[in-house]
Amino acid sequence: MIIMKEIQTAAYLFACILFILSLSGLSSQETAKRGVLYGILGMTIAVIATLFGETIEGHSYIIISLVIASVIGLVVARKVEMTAMPQLVAILHSFVGLAAVLVGFGSYLDSTTQALTGVEHGIHLVEVFIGVFIGAITLTGSVIAWGKLDGKLPSKPWNFHGLQWMNFGLFCLCIGLGIVFFSEQNNSIGMIYLISMSAIACIIGISLVMAIGGGDMPVVVSMLNSYSGWAASAAGFMLSNDLLIVTGALVGSSGAILSLHMCKAMNRSFFSVIFASGKSSLPQIGEKKVLEGEITSLGHEEVAELLNVSKSIVIVPGYGMATAKAQYLIYELVQTLQKQGKNVRFAIHPVAGRLPGHMNVLLAEANVPYDIVLEMDEINDDMVETDVVLVIGANDVVNPSAIDDPSSSIYGMPVIEVWKAGKVIIMKRGMNAGYSGEENPLFYKDNAEMLYGDAKSSVEKLMNYLK
Repeated sequence: MIIMKEIQTAAYLFACILFILSLSGLSSQETAKRGVLYGILGMTIAVIATLFGETIEGHSYIIISLVIASVIGLVVARKVEMTAMPQLVAILHSFVGLAAVLVGFGSYLDSTTQALTGVEHGIHLVEVFIGVFIGAITLTGSVIAWGKLDGKLPSKPWNFHGLQWMNFGLFCLCIGLGIVFFSEQNNSIGMIYLISMSAIACIIGISLVMAIGGGDMPVVVSMLNSYSGWAASAAGFMLSNDLLIVTGALVGSSGAILSLHMCKAMNRSFFSVIFASGKSSLPQIGEKKVLEGEITSLGHEEVAELLNVSKSIVIVPGYGMATAKAQYLIYELVQTLQKQGKNVRFAIHPVAGRLPGHMNVLLAEANVPYDIVLEMDEINDDMVETDVVLVIGANDVVNPSAIDDPSSSIYGMPVIEVWKAGKVIIMKRGMNAGYSGEENPLFYKDNAEMLYGDAKSSVEKLMNYLK
């Protein structure tokens, strides 16, 4: 039975409310699961209301496509590990961009929209052009982000003379194509202009993301999320679908706000990162500090003994924990220490990992209680009263040069001040620098010791000694 227009409108309104509740729920770990459920319910209602709307035909084809796509989504979601979640999120954004481009092409060629005249026709052309432009940038930019996150492309940014002028010239060329596109009466020729603009926008998407270094990828992923939302909103205007307009605006605005927060956490200029100006961090002043001191290390038995005599312990996880898949064993270690009456907590930096909230998700996967997972601002003041800090696979987010070395590329970025604790144990495979490429003076401090080895095997050995 075909749903009446009034019922469809009411269903769309209800779905919008659920999407807003979903975003609200995602604001904290305690309510995140409920927020996801709201989002699933809202999307289910939206799909059903759209599928059985008055203007939809070919229901059997659509249902078959939905079933096939759902099966693919389930298989991919079960197969992809949590460590690869940033890559998955990035590539999914590209699908939204591709959808916006295809919707734009289809809407431009649709006989119903071709019959529009006057102001309505002009407005529709603007909707099509902007939607395709944003969609094309999102498409290729997301693919490049996926390649960088997955290691298939180098994380080092493009940095050649004239890069910004090239991007500006391509943008101006798109504007010029837009002008002739709006004035063209022949749809076949207009389609050539639209396809040409799409190709140029794809190049812009590649150039923008290739010019952004690996250290800024968390911001890029969240910003691509925003782009995909605006692309979806533009598609909603083209299709005259109020729900798609509202949902796209919600995703676009929330992604932009998240990007602003991420830039603040990394001490980056929002516009410099997004437009890849190469000046995203504060200007580097003076010469590099000479690292003084000696790097020393401890064995697993010595670290276990140190944990035994400590009362307050803080664990700082990073991407190294994710690659080693050590979160489950680390929580077992925490439980063992808690049974001995020790105060054990996690300290999370906003940009630890390669995706906003990456460490929070990994710890939640291991069923770590939310009340012992603290943000950087909550834990920094307690460091002076902490006996031992375990830094597991983190680097840039605990680098003291961000505080006291104006010559560092990460100078000014808020970090977890682990060096204020009584003892710092840094668990790493080797002495490689972090994503920023900066050396870490923490390794040379008198109260810091290295514990070399894979994070998972190191935690296993610590557990054996503690038991």
